[in-house]
Amino acid sequence: MYAAFYGLKELPFALTPDPHFIYFTPSHTEVMANLHYGIESGKGLMVVTGEVGTGKTTILRWMMQRLDRTVLVAYIFNPRLAVTEFYQHIASLFGVQNWETKAELMVSLGQVLESRHSRGLRTVLIVDEAQGLSPAVLEEIRLLSNFESDIAKYLQIVLTGQPELREVLNYPELRQLKQRVALRCMIKPLSGVEETDRYITSRLLASGADFTNIFSQEAIDYIYRCSEGIPRKINNLCDNSLLAGFAAGELVIGRSIVEEVAESLDMLPGLDHGLQTAERSDLQVRIFSDSRAELWAAGQGSELAF
Repeated sequence: MYAAFYGLKELPFALTPDPHFIYFTPSHTEVMANLHYGIESGKGLMVVTGEVGTGKTTILRWMMQRLDRTVLVAYIFNPRLAVTEFYQHIASLFGVQNWETKAELMVSLGQVLESRHSRGLRTVLIVDEAQGLSPAVLEEIRLLSNFESDIAKYLQIVLTGQPELREVLNYPELRQLKQRVALRCMIKPLSGVEETDRYITSRLLASGADFTNIFSQEAIDYIYRCSEGIPRKINNLCDNSLLAGFAAGELVIGRSIVEEVAESLDMLPGLDHGLQTAERSDLQVRIFSDSRAELWAAGQGSELAF
């Protein structure tokens, strides 16, 4: 509706996890480096956590689009599965047919995984929203990690979820699974107003914008305060602000428009939030080591450019 008015070829702030719009923060880069290293090195079980709306699903889809064709990926996005349903899903994703019992499935699946590994091929199971998995299914995932030789894991498993996933993995009955986790990493919200500005600009550019100063600096500052740096909240605020600006005939989105939108979305910042975010924006934290950054750059070349 508003795209042509603002000189855009497509809507820049949709809530869908479109990899075309991915923006790499330092923590995104760290997560990608860990996943790249873990899959290449056959580490087995990896865990990625992040608050709701920080871009976990987007980064998974971006990664899956860029994996070599020799990598077979099974992606489960609905964790509300019983054990039987979980194995039916696994069998379908890995092309295992003609099985009736769990024992038959495990034998056939083991043959598939061993055959692929012997040919130098990688096999990856990705489970999104893993904090919703039952302890029974998580225990089955631990058993799947037993497909291995003396020196290598046949199946690489990536569990992604909200911070509650860390609590789930601390359940006493899941201590064996927790000990299998080879790599852990976390996606963090945007660190401050400047990074929020870059995020908004990157999405406008990806949408074909000729000019990226559609939002005033005061508007961007308020968007950060309301969103706390969470990309999905930023998208919601920006999308609705552009719609409101289009309706009002405003070519530049000012703070007043964002304030009205934030109130309608029940996203107004707390009274003391401005001070907290200002303090946080002054912190400069080194997220990853040079060696890990070089590993990722070597693996993906110039792909990090948005």
